[in-house]
Amino acid sequence: MRPLRLALEWFQNPDHVPFFLAQREGWLKDAGLELELIEPREHFDAARALASGDVDVAITEPIHLVQDRLQDIPIVGFTRFLHTNGGVMTLDGLGVERPRDMAGKRVQYPGAPGPGGLAIVRTMIEADGGPANAPLTPVNHSFYHTDALATGIADVATLVFYNFEVVEAQHRGLKPRLFALKDWGVPDFCQLILTAHERTLTDDAATLRALIRALRRGVDLIHQEPERARAVYSEATGSDPADALTRAIFDATTRCFTHDLTMSADYYAGLSDWLQRTGQADRGVSPEQCWTNRLAL
Repeated sequence: MRPLRLALEWFQNPDHVPFFLAQREGWLKDAGLELELIEPREHFDAARALASGDVDVAITEPIHLVQDRLQDIPIVGFTRFLHTNGGVMTLDGLGVERPRDMAGKRVQYPGAPGPGGLAIVRTMIEADGGPANAPLTPVNHSFYHTDALATGIADVATLVFYNFEVVEAQHRGLKPRLFALKDWGVPDFCQLILTAHERTLTDDAATLRALIRALRRGVDLIHQEPERARAVYSEATGSDPADALTRAIFDATTRCFTHDLTMSADYYAGLSDWLQRTGQADRGVSPEQCWTNRLAL
């Protein structure tokens, strides 16, 4: 059996159900591959692991892929598998009724005080008729977005996924409000994609195609037999299938798996342009450097 090392973008969670299914059902074993799922020590480790050859494939988000290419890391995205609704979350009572109300507020995001979170919020403020350079205070409470809002250390939080933080906030009896990227001028990068080193795409395309076939089967099973998929997820992660929050997050996430694994050149051109326009990049990157549909079509 040839090992296939897949780096996750985060700790094991319902985003990864198709890969748990591929392991459990033996779809990759039938192709002579032994799938290993690797949790990163840090959220942004995937590109470094690919570049060093420590893993074969890595999950990331489109914005991180473009940022990695801007650092001349030779990785390419080749399959999209999850697309959720995401953006900036606030809670009732924090004085934010619409995006332009975020001017002057405290913004929670794990990269604070880096520019990314503030660029998202300022883009939304400007799209809603507010000042382009609105004053904002960055807050770093790691990925604990809901806690940051509930405990009063921040007024808004980004980047939030509906299927995780909004569902969690509702479960806790809070009243969340989500301003989606796609509605307020920010390229919608709330998607999960598979990436590989350029040479892997050339030298080992057959392996990547086998992974895509298993991924497609997993997505089909999730939509057609959700309770079977839930049982596999619970066994793989040791989670309690009866826990109310676990069930709610799982159900919200399974609706996000997509059958269309492709992405467009126009999308990556727009994302690159936004990074430059908001001062997060000093140059652009071509869509061809970032993405190929050759294997997913």
